[in-house]
Amino acid sequence: MSHPLGIPESDRPTTLIAGAGDVGQRLAQLRASRGDAVLALRRRPLAAAAGVHNVSADLISGEGLASLPRAVDAIVFCAAPDHRDEATYRALFVDGLQRLVDTVDARRVVFVSSTAVYGEVEGEWVDEATPARPPAFNGRVLHEAEHRAQLHAGGTALRLSGLYGPGRGALLRRARAGTPGRPHWTNRIHVDDAATALSHLLDLSDIEPVYCGTDDVPALEHELFAWIRDAEGLPPVPAERGPVSGRRVSNARLRASGWQPRHADFRSGYASLVMREA
Repeated sequence: MSHPLGIPESDRPTTLIAGAGDVGQRLAQLRASRGDAVLALRRRPLAAAAGVHNVSADLISGEGLASLPRAVDAIVFCAAPDHRDEATYRALFVDGLQRLVDTVDARRVVFVSSTAVYGEVEGEWVDEATPARPPAFNGRVLHEAEHRAQLHAGGTALRLSGLYGPGRGALLRRARAGTPGRPHWTNRIHVDDAATALSHLLDLSDIEPVYCGTDDVPALEHELFAWIRDAEGLPPVPAERGPVSGRRVSNARLRASGWQPRHADFRSGYASLVMREA
């Protein structure tokens, strides 16, 4: 017998990745390589990777969700909005997540959130015990969606810091252009490490309600820019002056659960990007 989507029935775990974009596609290939039956849900499916079954569906309208199986082992919700406004965020992250978990049962639900839920802006350290006080609509909506996921048995949220990696060159371009770096704390995670963090959470037997996904070493923006320019043989640019801003995010809980980033700091992660794109 076969699944309605053409997946042969077996004892393999089934993982549904809702919003299989950059990180989601990396996660899909990682789980498929480990033997999962992987469903990659997108409105406009990409070319199928080995072991990954594409599903065309819309989380906002609900179109196509009826084709999904009634039960899977895990759902990873890592969708990205088309527009940056509160109505779009709410329709996707709150209503879309609820629509999906109402349609498909899963023993584990992982919601991909953001460190934008924190309100600290003066260089403070934050972790999972820090109260979420989001200053803007995006953080407020994501925090509400986290709560929706956590109401589900086996539900958790992964608060990712700033993603970087191949095809994500905004900071590289600013550094190369000579933009003065600010005394602003930044937190980053390579897209490959974000995928391994999500995969790790799928395998944990005991799950916490929230984790922070970031590398080991927060960095001041002007330090990052100075390192990039030095690595590419560009002359130094004086940093902006002013009070320190931003926040520093700890990954101690995620590391204590057994996850380790391949790129522990920006120097490791950006080294290959500098060589490839310089």
